[in-house]
Amino acid sequence: MNHFALTIVGRDRAGIVSQVTKILFDLGCNIADSSCSILGGQFAMILILGHPEFTDRDSFGDAFKPLEDSDLSVSLRVLKPGGEIRSNIFGDICMISVYGSDKPGIVYRVAQVLGEKNINITDLNTKLVGSDERPVYVMVIEAVLPENVAEEDVDGWLTPIRDDLQVDITVRTIPTVEL
Repeated sequence: MNHFALTIVGRDRAGIVSQVTKILFDLGCNIADSSCSILGGQFAMILILGHPEFTDRDSFGDAFKPLEDSDLSVSLRVLKPGGEIRSNIFGDICMISVYGSDKPGIVYRVAQVLGEKNINITDLNTKLVGSDERPVYVMVIEAVLPENVAEEDVDGWLTPIRDDLQVDITVRTIPTVEL
């Protein structure tokens, strides 16, 4: 099975996911992994696709033209074999939530500490919520803790950021459930 990374970006509207997935279904693609979000009014979608016969961008022909004709940007990349279905990241899953007034450096400061401590960020979302008069910046991070790193360690490492930026930061591990 050959694998591809497909990225779709454009002004949000109802029906984009349906339109994209119908094209992929009609092509005989398998969606191995995906992420979709609305970022500042723009819809963003990243999918990891598998196809038993397609080998390059040309294999898809003009299948994505209807997406491009509806003002969506489409990018397709051929992936090298290995890691395209599931990442080989092991450790406890940790959720880090940050709430506070919007100011430059929140994402960078938290990501910097996590990177320095070899903590892999597997998902990161930010939103500005609240009213125009009282906006609140929200960041939620899913990360994988290396062996011998506990929730309390991460909380301690983030305390200087909490104090310096005057934001609320909570850290909690998510129990792993085996099925």
